[in-house]
Amino acid sequence: MTATEIRKLSLAERIQLLEDVWDSIAEETNAWELTPELQAELDQRLNDLETNPSGNVTWEEVKAGLRAQR
Repeated sequence: MTATEIRKLSLAERIQLLEDVWDSIAEETNAWELTPELQAELDQRLNDLETNPSGNVTWEEVKAGLRAQR
């Protein structure tokens, strides 16, 4: 399906198309496998969060900091 064909669909049809695409991706379990390096990084970040929860920054704080730098 081309972009032109997609634009001709109704909003409901485009949303359904997106849902169908996401469902097809979710069915491919290999697409979600983590490399050992990525798994180690995620484990370390989770450990850091659990050990020092006050040392983390919320997304709102990150956005505010970026806005302040402008």
